[in-house]
Parts: sequence; structure tokens; C-alpha cells
Amino acid sequence: MSGHILWQDRAIAFRAGESVASALLRAGVIAFGQAPTGQARAVFCGIGQCQNCLVQVDGRLAEACLTPCRTGMHILPETGACDV
Repeated sequence: MSGHILWQDRAIAFRAGESVASALLRAGVIAFGQAPTGQARAVFCGIGQCQNCLVQVDGRLAEACLTPCRTGMHILPETGACDV
């Protein structure tokens, strides 16, 4: 393993070059928040096109499938309450 990210204050190990989505999925996290429609956010396309995997990364919105892991990142479910 290369380091840890923090998902809702839970340490999640990641491998070098791994995306946030991949690390979360490997750790058993399948829901990344809730869309305005009420539907759960999760990985759908895996290439950033659909933006269904939006999460808060250090207080900013980001696509989990496109965001590379960095040790110490604080990641929270997308709730619509962070800066764009």
C-alpha cells in the first residue's frame, strides 16, 4: 500500500496511482453521497463523464473516478454543501 485517505474520518488504504473511487470501492464503500434527485452517488461510467461519483475532497467537489489518491486527503460524501 502507498498511503491512506480519510473517508468520513475512516482511514482507507490506497495503492500508488489509484483513484479515490477505486480505493473506496476496494474498501467496500459503494455509495459516495446523494444526488439532488435522492439517488445514491456511485461510480457509473468511471471516466468522469457522468459526474455521478462526485465527492468532497478537502472541501471541494471532485469526481472520485478521476481524482488520484494523496496521503491525508479528507473525503466526504457529496451533500451539495461544499464550494464549487
